[in-house]
Order: sequence, then structure tokens, then C-alpha cells
Amino acid sequence: MTQLLRRHGPMDLSAAIRERLTALAPLSIELADESDRHAGHQGALSGGGHFRLTIVSPRFSGHGKLARHRMIYAALGPLMQREIHALAIRALAPDEL
Repeated sequence: MTQLLRRHGPMDLSAAIRERLTALAPLSIELADESDRHAGHQGALSGGGHFRLTIVSPRFSGHGKLARHRMIYAALGPLMQREIHALAIRALAPDEL
């Protein structure tokens, strides 16, 4: 999967991120690829993307910020090891909208 993402570019990576986040039963996902803003940055040189995520899921209810981020990192799995260099996260429960 890693080779496929690298060969086909950021659109495939965005799709892979969205697909993996379905494990959290999100009501909404807003994902912005900000990699172009980091051209020349060490993470960009190694091929890792920079993303901004806003996600709303009932699974976040009753959990603090750190636990929510851990849930997202777990859902993204190996993508966090290489394909994603930076991820800014805003994770909300439905009642926080």
C-alpha cells in the first residue's frame, strides 16, 4: 500500500486517510492537504504529507483530547510512520458542534 500511495500521489493518500478513518464511524470529515505550504521542509523532503483534519464522531464522546488523538493515530496505523509527516487534528463529539 505504501508503494501505491507514493506512486500515485497525495490524492490517493487523502483517500487512504479517509478510508482508515471510517473505523471511527465519523459523521463528518474535513481533510486538507497542506503539503504545498511546507515545500523544502525536512518532512516534505522525505515525502511525508502535511494535513489538517477536522473529524466529528460519536466515538469521541466521553474522551479527552489526548484519547481522541490516540484513536485517530490508531485508525491511521502505518500511514503515520511515513506517509503522514504532520497532522493537525480537531476531533469533536457531535454534542460539541
